[in-house]
Amino acid sequence: MQKTLFLVSLGCNKNLVDSEIMLGRLGAYKLINEPQNADVLIVNTCGFIGPAKEESLSTIFELHDARKEGSLLVVAGCLTQRYKEELAKELPEVDCFTGVGDYSDIEEIIISRQSRFSPRVYLQDTYERIITGSNAHAYIKLSEGCNQQCSFCAIPGFKGKLQSRKIEDIAKEIEYLCKKGFYDFSFLSQDSSSYLRDFGENEGLITLMDRIEKIEGIKSARILYLYPSTTSDTLIKRIIASPLFHNYFDMPIQHISDPMLKRMRRGAGKKRILEQLELMKSAPDSFLRTSIIVGHPGESDEEFKRLCDFLQVGIFDRVNVFPYSDEEDTPAFEMKNKCSEELINKRISIVEELLQKSMEQKLEKYIDKTIDILIEGQSSEHDYFMGARALSWAPEIDGEILVNDSEIGPLEVGKTYKALITQRAGEQLIATVTATA
Repeated sequence: MQKTLFLVSLGCNKNLVDSEIMLGRLGAYKLINEPQNADVLIVNTCGFIGPAKEESLSTIFELHDARKEGSLLVVAGCLTQRYKEELAKELPEVDCFTGVGDYSDIEEIIISRQSRFSPRVYLQDTYERIITGSNAHAYIKLSEGCNQQCSFCAIPGFKGKLQSRKIEDIAKEIEYLCKKGFYDFSFLSQDSSSYLRDFGENEGLITLMDRIEKIEGIKSARILYLYPSTTSDTLIKRIIASPLFHNYFDMPIQHISDPMLKRMRRGAGKKRILEQLELMKSAPDSFLRTSIIVGHPGESDEEFKRLCDFLQVGIFDRVNVFPYSDEEDTPAFEMKNKCSEELINKRISIVEELLQKSMEQKLEKYIDKTIDILIEGQSSEHDYFMGARALSWAPEIDGEILVNDSEIGPLEVGKTYKALITQRAGEQLIATVTATA
């Protein structure tokens, strides 16, 4: 009988790509949704910050409790890479451990039932993966590792320095996926604006865009995770001028106070960040997303107030808010003047409340406008609605549009349409499809 497989991918979408690579290598297995019936269970973990580590451990224990006798539990990814010695001692529930260097060898690990940790991070060299969650959109990983030295981030410690994929390797992957019907792509890495800097090319992302725009079949693209100190005005202007790439700017700023940015070792100060944001905002139909960290060591009441005042201006369309996580092996871990957990939680609540109002105001601006949307499936809200997103938005993170009516008949999942936004319901927009896009 065909063996069965259950896989959980945790953390970021870079992890998701690695999980999809493992699925591609395990084509002989039947993928199922019931862990209790699986012969092999895989957890691809996240080890970035405290809550992510807790989720990874909780998932491991839950799957161990649910699995059937004789099954194999494999734990891979960032958490195991970061804490491989400790986890091997403390988690007898796990049969095999592997880190971030052996995704392409997952079948051998399962067959041998032996843990494996290669000394280097796996740099994708194949496009034979199983895309999950969509028949139209795929994430494209640009690189591994990171050359930045942010005070709060442990990733360079276990993922190493920047390693960029070759442009032609990326182009071949997209060409392959376009032939399979995919047409919408999100390009991502830890620091996408540093792409090809390990090869001495400062504007590698522009070179990549030049190549991608020549590929037949690709209709929509966006770049995720720009970094302030490596994002040039030239790059921003190139994105704005692109006939293919949306004016979608995802640049985590983390803070806006100069002393805080210096403590965080971000490499760009308030003046430079404001220049970049002004240029991005000048683009037609621009969409700005960022991330901030609240409660980093040394964040004073005044610096927090400056951050809140800045966020209230409403520059960003979406903001991810993270509480500072005190991670060993990072410069911030050794810093003094740490904020208490109580203070961090209080500040998080303040920021989330003001961002809620800001996002609702942003959504109101869509009402009575016709935009391109991509139908993603049944709505998460109700069977009566189809779930969609604006074609320019990134999947999952930017929100859902509820389609409650169509003037052109039945709608197909994975297709794009023209839709009139009729109203806002909380954090969601409601739309009527008026034509094919």
